[in-house]
Amino acid sequence: MNVPVACHCRVEVPASSERIPQIRRILAAHLRYWSLEHHVNPVCGAVDELVDNVVQHVSGDKTCVVELRWTGRRLIASVSDRDGHLPPVRTSSPSRGGLAKVAKLSDSWGTCGTEQGKVIWFSRRVKEAERILTGSRAPRRPVVEVRPLPLNLPAHRSDAPALEVEAVR
Repeated sequence: MNVPVACHCRVEVPASSERIPQIRRILAAHLRYWSLEHHVNPVCGAVDELVDNVVQHVSGDKTCVVELRWTGRRLIASVSDRDGHLPPVRTSSPSRGGLAKVAKLSDSWGTCGTEQGKVIWFSRRVKEAERILTGSRAPRRPVVEVRPLPLNLPAHRSDAPALEVEAVR
């Protein structure tokens, strides 16, 4: 029996409007690498909304962790932050954006408090079983972790801190 190899991407970044396109590119690259191109727009659109919610509604430390997992049958994305206030659940108007848009772009979603703050997640079914990575055929793929560089290092652009991408095995 071949068991699907779980694919995982984790990005930790200070949330800002300028970072949203960078996070989108990272997630889109992983989805394409996993041969899930047709999930790029809905997954990235929902994550954009969740990160934008951090930018707009979290006071203080706006560091967030964006995670994307593919189990072979489901894509699960989550955004966690250090603010313990759970968002009001209003999903009746998808035109407004926010959690309503996340609900529209996903099969299921939820939110819960954590010791460090909160996490909001959503999932989508993956119907194409023929492209599932299997343990006997697929090489082990590293988890990519993105961390901000220390503040004392010069960034290549003065208007945005640089990101450090590290492959974790």
